[in-house]
Order: sequence, then structure tokens, then C-alpha cells
Amino acid sequence: MKLGFVPKPCSSQAKAPAPSTSGHLPAKVGQASACQRPRAGALFLGCFLLFVSGAAAQIRTVALPGKSPLVTFSIVFTTGSAADPADRPGLAYLTAQMMADGGTKDLTYKQVTDALFPMAAEVNAQVDKEMSMFGGATHVDNLAEYYKLLRGMLLTPGWREDDFRRVKDDAINAIKVGLRGNNDEELGKEVLYETLYQGTPYGHFNGGTVSSLEKISLADVKAFYKSQYSQSQLIIGIAGGYSPEFLASMKKDFEALPASASPQPHLTAIPAPAAVEKSRIVIVDKDTRSVAFSIGYPIEVTRARPDFAALLLVSSYLGQHRMSSGVLYNRLREKRGLNYGDYAYIEYFPHGMYLMEPQPNLARYQQIFQVWIRPVEPPTAKFALRLALFELDKLNKNGLTQEEFERTREFLSKYVNVLTRTKRAELGYAIDSLFYGIPAYNDYLKAQLAKLTLADVNRVIKRYIRADRVMIAAVTRNGEDLKRQLASEEVSPMTYNSPKPKEITEEDTLVVKWPLGVKAEDIKVRRAGEVFQ
Repeated sequence: MKLGFVPKPCSSQAKAPAPSTSGHLPAKVGQASACQRPRAGALFLGCFLLFVSGAAAQIRTVALPGKSPLVTFSIVFTTGSAADPADRPGLAYLTAQMMADGGTKDLTYKQVTDALFPMAAEVNAQVDKEMSMFGGATHVDNLAEYYKLLRGMLLTPGWREDDFRRVKDDAINAIKVGLRGNNDEELGKEVLYETLYQGTPYGHFNGGTVSSLEKISLADVKAFYKSQYSQSQLIIGIAGGYSPEFLASMKKDFEALPASASPQPHLTAIPAPAAVEKSRIVIVDKDTRSVAFSIGYPIEVTRARPDFAALLLVSSYLGQHRMSSGVLYNRLREKRGLNYGDYAYIEYFPHGMYLMEPQPNLARYQQIFQVWIRPVEPPTAKFALRLALFELDKLNKNGLTQEEFERTREFLSKYVNVLTRTKRAELGYAIDSLFYGIPAYNDYLKAQLAKLTLADVNRVIKRYIRADRVMIAAVTRNGEDLKRQLASEEVSPMTYNSPKPKEITEEDTLVVKWPLGVKAEDIKVRRAGEVFQ
């Protein structure tokens, strides 16, 4: 039962929908101003969306019944780290982990794990800004026994002090050892998000900080659970070979939760992050062999916005995660051998070291455009950064050709089938679509892509893609030395171990002197031990 739903390496407050008594879907899934919440529309999910009518709340249900012998659960509460009190970052994380890894009122943690083992099953927890998800799957023969454990974890957690100490220690070590010590790429990405969203409910790492985790008490966790885990925050997702009677009984069980959540005062309106008015750099100084860059800035685009499909196409053209077809990958790695991989994103994508595809149930009201430059050697770091920005600027000026547009659109139209090929993924994306108020993601994206034109995409490029006014996070050894390099506009000559085509050498004459436009006062160096402390 691990928080984060991360596989091993391979080598706020959305209100409940209006009651529906006719059997048709409500027109909206939430109410908020356009600047705070996505616009919601009619939902045409490729599944049954069932609503429990009640005096005070309705439990939203995404159900995908079928003949599979496996039954898959995705139980989502629309609360997460954005609901952390300002002085308790990490509280949502600890709460979810205590639920998934702390036993039940009647069973200890060991008794739960012993019961799950012969079923070859587990319960995973994943916490993001707006969602806390508890997921797992079991064979239909074990459904009653598995669900009894799952129900106990979510409705009657154990709240034992010894479990809390273990969970807290694990959370602290996840920052000290896992994030700061062993994962430079993830560290850089999280520092980028922290910097961009500073001063907002999105402005801290989902796992909190070491000092905050140390002072959070079990009473804090129980209070957060009581205030945030409610029927109005709940989306029950289930797929596979369950019976209608089972689902009805399950919904009845979850009516034991409070009808509605107690909103946190600072979440009555989520402020937008400050605009990036000039390029700035945060360098994390740690003992590491390479340099990892994350480049980004806030964007107003989410899946609920009209420009989403076009901007997704642009990011795929620049660099689809873990794929070699992107422009950045081609220009930095294939043509020049600078590093391992170079990708672009318009949605939060954690755990990229371990994953080939994005995870569902990370839906957010605010996103950033991001370019991830995976490790480069220190002598070529400045050149690599210049080249990435050079490519962004070139894209802004030139846009896509018709052939580039059509090739990328065709890829995305097929790739979405890969994203939703498992029941867990299909269920997760359906829940996300409910959150955003859009049709089923597969159908929605295909429809949006089909009507896109090259002019649409090039308009979006002009609006959203830029090489100036960016935030850059870097993780490296000798941070002050990198600061001196990046604050200087001196050329960063590039030499190769083998001859390169004329096209590359001629382009390099431009890249080596590409202006970063960053002064020393715009660059901050932080010691790794201070990050998320």
C-alpha cells in the first residue's frame, strides 16, 4: 500500500452536482467563477454516471460494468494538498497514507496486509492538489472480502499512534532520501512548481515539508479527515464484473460519510500564480554528476478550455514523454548526443523516471507549460539550455508545417487509445472528465483533434509558446559555478566526438551565443538540504 501509485523502475472544493431525478445527467458538476473553476458542460461519458439523491449531498459514481473477472476500484475525494492549512503542508498526504497504510478500526495494519496477500491485492493511495485517490483491483471471487478491507480503510481508519509514527517517518524519508537524495529530475520539476506557485495553495510539494511533517499530529490528521472526506467530495469509480446489487450496497455504505465538507477558508478562491515577467533561475546545489533542467511557466489551459487539444498537439510535437519522435529529443539527443531525453508537458506529470504514460486522477484547475531536459554533462549544460530555448523561439516564430501538424495529430488520435487501454486508466480518465465537465476523454480528444486546423495550432503556438519570461529550475553540483555561467552572455562553445552535418554546425554558431537574458540577481542558489525542509 504505497502512496503515489508509482511502479518500480523498469531495466477547491468541487461542489456536488445538482440532484437528478429524471435519470439524465446534470448540466454542471460544480459552480465557480470562470477564473477559479473550469466551465462545466453536459457529460457524455462512455459509462454509466449514477447519482445518489439525498437531502444534503449526492455521491457521484462512475461505473463501468463488464464481464471481466477483475473488479477495479478508483475511489476519489476531490480534496488534496491544495486544502492543506498554510502552516501544515503535507497534511493531506499524511491523511491519505494513514488511511491506506494504517489498518482499520477493527484490524491492525499487519492484519490488513496479511489478509490482502493471498488475494494478490493491495490498496494504493495517490494525493495531488485537488484529488486524493484510493485504488486497487481484485478477482471477483474475492470481491466481498477485499471490499470489506477497502471499506474499513476509507470509512473507519485505524488511527493508531504506532502506525502514525511509521507513516510520518516514511513521508519524511521520502523527501530526504527519495526526492532530495535519489531523483534529480523529479526534484527539479517539483522545485519549478513550488517556485511558480509560491504564495498560493498550489505552492508546496504534495508531500509537504520536513519541518511541517515533523509537527503534524495524529489529531491534525483525524481533523483533516473529518473536515474533508465527505459525500460531496466523493467520486466512486468501479469497473469489471460486479453486480448492480454490489454497487448499490457500496453507495449505501459511503452514505456514512458526512454529507458535505468543511471548506478551508483560503480555498474559497484559488488565486492564479504570479505572471513570470522576466526569466529567472533556481539552482539546487547537491552532490550529483549531471545537470537536470526544468523550464516552465503558468498557462491558463486545462482540458476544459478550447485550446487544450491544440496545445497538447504542440507539446507532443516538441516531445512526447519517453518517445523519440519529438523535436527536442531529435535536436538535443539524436543530432548532438547531449543527454538522455527531452520532453514537453502541459499537464502535471510526476514520477516520469518510472512511467511511460501519464497517470489519471491528477486533475488540476491550474497547469503549467513545461520542458524537461533530462541530465546533461556539466560542460555542455549551458549549451543545452540555450538550445532548448532556441528551439522554443524557433517554434514560436515559424509554427508547424502542414505535414508536421498532420503527422502529430494522427499520432495523438491513436495514442489516446493507449492511454485508456486498461480498466484502471479508463476509469481514472472518466473520473477526470467528470471533474473537468467534459465528455469521455478518448472521444473528446479525438473529436477536438479532428476539427483542428493548422491555423488553430499556429495561433496557439503564438499565444502560449515562448523562450523568454520563463522559470528555470536546475539541479547540479557547484551551483555557484553554474550561476556564474548562466548570468554571463559569453559563448558556450560545443565540441563533438565525431563530425556533425553542416546543418548542425551552422545552427550551433547561433546557439552558442543565444541570449539567456538572465542577470545574477535573477538566479538563486539553494542547497539541496534546504529544499522542502
